[in-house]
Amino acid sequence: MDRLTSSPRLMIVSDLDHTMVDHHDPENLSILRFNALWEAKYRHDSLLVFSTGRSPVLYKQLRKEKPMLTPDITIMSVGTEITYGNDMVPDEGWVEFLNQKWDKNIVSEETSKFSELTLQSETEQRQHKASFYVEKAKAQEVMKSLSERLVQRGLDVKIIYSGGMDLDILPQGAGKGQALAYLHKKLKEAGKLPKNTLACGDSGNDAELFTIPDVHGVMVKNAQEELLQWHAENAKNNPKIIHATERCAAGIIEAIGHFKLGPNISSRDVTDLSDAKLDHFDPAYEVVKFYLFFERWRRAEVKNAEVFLSNLKSVCSPSGVFVHPSGFEQSLHDCIDKLKDCCGDKKDKRYHIWVDQVFPLQVDSDTWIVKFKKWEQTGEEQQGCLTTVIVSSKGVKPTEGLTWAHVHQTWIDGTTQNTRNDWFF
Repeated sequence: MDRLTSSPRLMIVSDLDHTMVDHHDPENLSILRFNALWEAKYRHDSLLVFSTGRSPVLYKQLRKEKPMLTPDITIMSVGTEITYGNDMVPDEGWVEFLNQKWDKNIVSEETSKFSELTLQSETEQRQHKASFYVEKAKAQEVMKSLSERLVQRGLDVKIIYSGGMDLDILPQGAGKGQALAYLHKKLKEAGKLPKNTLACGDSGNDAELFTIPDVHGVMVKNAQEELLQWHAENAKNNPKIIHATERCAAGIIEAIGHFKLGPNISSRDVTDLSDAKLDHFDPAYEVVKFYLFFERWRRAEVKNAEVFLSNLKSVCSPSGVFVHPSGFEQSLHDCIDKLKDCCGDKKDKRYHIWVDQVFPLQVDSDTWIVKFKKWEQTGEEQQGCLTTVIVSSKGVKPTEGLTWAHVHQTWIDGTTQNTRNDWFF
């Protein structure tokens, strides 16, 4: 949060599974559409928050499987853990708050008396969360009886049932909604309360998000029955909460447009990016567009190859240099000439490119340094590199786009390092 000096224009707080991430979309098209929109139009002055029931272990596993952006804030384990930034630094104040009237040992003792409860994996048992599976038909009865026992033992807890099978026991002050309220309070105290907040979810444990004052909410099209029932009983006439007509991340984009929270057209929705002209220089948009061009080239989705290469070469300085993650250097124009060898080489291979954490810094009147992570995914395999680009507006108009003067890349730790022959730009 420290990177912003004033109130964020928009804070999106989104559940992951079946909300931001569509597990029934093998091409990951909806989340990739969101990624392009967020990095081009929102990253620089807004906050992205992921709020998931997953533990840190399962959250990190999902990041390796899906083309996910890096959030500014991560809320995990059904609102019992809040962390910040790339290093996922825990919020110690939240930990202290949740310790009130909570004893994990007592929770374990009482839940062991219910044969209907099946303990979830060890990774999902956290300091302030006990997680079980229970059959839908038995859930309400178990929740009522268990709640009474825990109150008798002096605990103040909440029991959340979601997904038609997941039962989570948390401190009363925990949950996705309370975690969001805590963040709002913290941001307000720092003079950075978001101008708008959009909460996004699909299941019962997301309902609390929609109860926070002044928050816009979207239940994605594929929202589960339990959330729709909660909405019908508690928020049916609330104009700030909508049921989207689009699935998952596409529903989030729909909500941005519905509530008029900002731009809602992703670069991925533009068929001919060469016609997408700007009236001002926008380095983040240029980066998103450049790599989307490149993805379409390798997926054989470019109709006129010669015009495509000519357009790419026109935005690269003749003296520009590309430093490959392996350390090899060559001119940008030579790199573009080499693209003839890879036209359509990723066709029908579920190949996509996305950029993450695009941060432009203007260093003089006509020069920007843009830093970001560039990722490629073919099937299930991801490869990524840290990228620094220098772009210039000298001698060009906004409609012509910025000139790329230098590109320098280094492999991201832990990524599969590609060969020089298969990694371009």
